Amino acid sequence: MPNFYMAFPGGKRKALTLSYDDGVEQDIRLMKIMDQHGLKGTFNISSGAYGPEGKKLEKGKFHRRLSYNEATQVYTNCGHEVAIHALEHTDLSALPPSPAVWEVMKDKENLENQFGKIIRGMAYPFGSVNDELAQTLRGAGIAYARTTVSTCKFTIPTDWLKMPATCHHKNPELMNLAKKFIEETPHWVPWLFYLWGHSYEFDQQDNWHVIEEFAEYMGNRDDIWYATNIEIYDYVQAWRGMHCSADGKRIFNPSWQPMWIVRKGEILCVNSGEEIILP
Repeated sequence: MPNFYMAFPGGKRKALTLSYDDGVEQDIRLMKIMDQHGLKGTFNISSGAYGPEGKKLEKGKFHRRLSYNEATQVYTNCGHEVAIHALEHTDLSALPPSPAVWEVMKDKENLENQFGKIIRGMAYPFGSVNDELAQTLRGAGIAYARTTVSTCKFTIPTDWLKMPATCHHKNPELMNLAKKFIEETPHWVPWLFYLWGHSYEFDQQDNWHVIEEFAEYMGNRDDIWYATNIEIYDYVQAWRGMHCSADGKRIFNPSWQPMWIVRKGEILCVNSGEEIILP
């Protein structure tokens, strides 16, 4: 059988995404850094915990959530994803199933009304999840939900409702991991570098240089796909929906987007609705 493997859009073998929580004032500066270096990511917001209108960050304080109007201005059509972070940033695993799901779905409804688009992803407050909650959210139409688990690896998630990250930005191995990601080549399965954190931590720890160095080193590269969390999820799901013949020689792409494959070092594109025959 002619084995073949997934590649990301354009035939790229590596992808990078960021995920930052709480919808805080420092997201504005973080977004500018990301945009400067071509990075993309997801901002996870608790719509029931917005800050008051007109209030600014007090001297000596580091954590201030954006107001509704500020968040609308910052995240609308910003080129990044807005995702769920539970209505009031509650520890969902400590709640019975019904109110836990309500916290998620009400946040989803609010954010969809605010930003005018369907929202399917989330990050768990405090990274807290259990099997029952994950299964219930899967049935409620949540595509993925990020935990706070760090693997220090570049693997594609297998359980998207308990999705881990590569690492938090404060991980002392951050730049070593970045160097490995850039300098080495995946053998078969493509690599995903998933970075997460809270942007207020850069003020709190006076270390904006950490994300600036990371973004400069990892950004604006031709061999990396820079994508939001949901873009990566949708691409991987489309890949898993590819049809192939019993002998593996015919491949059909039923999805709406082109899919890229690697076979014996050769990059091939299977367009939407197209069937190809492997040589």
